[in-house]
Amino acid sequence: MRLTTKGRYAVTAMLDLALNANQGPVCLADISKRQSISLSYLEQLFARLRRAELVTSVRGPGGGYRLRRAPGDISVAGVIDAVNESVDATRCQGQADCHQGSKCITHHLWCDLSDEIQRFLSDISLEELVRREESRLTASRQPAEDSALADDPATIALLQ
Repeated sequence: MRLTTKGRYAVTAMLDLALNANQGPVCLADISKRQSISLSYLEQLFARLRRAELVTSVRGPGGGYRLRRAPGDISVAGVIDAVNESVDATRCQGQADCHQGSKCITHHLWCDLSDEIQRFLSDISLEELVRREESRLTASRQPAEDSALADDPATIALLQ
């Protein structure tokens, strides 16, 4: 089982969006700069996140993206699912054809592990990640869009 870059980057970008939500719409270029994720890759991910109704876009000057729901209502599993990522631990993607067309002897073990991973990720919301001290500390070390933003009282309050 391996979570690919697509799932990791989607969760990272959504957490960045949640951490910076008090600043208004967040543009993908800022997320790209702060998280060192390709802008074109973020555009692809956010198209999927928008179709899954996790984010909404705001057009025009000062536009960008906002969370469509409260951070407490968005699970890590929901973000991963939205970008068509799988956290399946089976070799057969749950099809039970892993041993010459039939179940291997450890098939149920890997299915159970997949279920546990899904449950674990479903129980973690973006709000919980935002509240974690290590998330806030890491975000405070990342470069702000400009120095005026770094002095913004809402930003300072979010990071405290």
